[in-house]
Amino acid sequence: MQRNSPQTRGFSVIEILVVIAIIGIIAAIGIANYLGGLNRAKQKRTMADMRTVATMWEARQADMQRYNAAGYTYPSTNIPYEQLRTMLVPTYTKELPRLDGWGRPLQFAVEAAGGGQASDYAIRSAGRDGVFETTYTPGLTNDPDCDIVYANGTFIIYPDTMQTK
Repeated sequence: MQRNSPQTRGFSVIEILVVIAIIGIIAAIGIANYLGGLNRAKQKRTMADMRTVATMWEARQADMQRYNAAGYTYPSTNIPYEQLRTMLVPTYTKELPRLDGWGRPLQFAVEAAGGGQASDYAIRSAGRDGVFETTYTPGLTNDPDCDIVYANGTFIIYPDTMQTK
């Protein structure tokens, strides 16, 4: 009786393929979960940055009685980042977030009621797909490519944390 005969040594090709297939399946599940978590982290970072900017903007509005800078009183005025930065840094914040979680610029805007001083503000990110939508249905959505819009102290549209798409 020989213990290490050629027929009993090592693994068969089938056994090795089964093990490799199992490792591949586990890796695919792990990578999918990692990428989903990474996307949710980018969304949450963008939402936190938008809240930070809004808090600073509202603090300035309480002091100045307006959201916009002098000369920007017409409706739907886009505020360039540099102008908003000049208005808020260093009095209201040390640094102003410029980019969303995906590395694209945030957009800032004000709306003047009746042609007077700006009474409303909005901050938006194009979201994961990088394309701004033209109309918004307010509320939570499970679309991971939706824009993230924060206006007048609340999120208008934002993605759910557990996305199904």
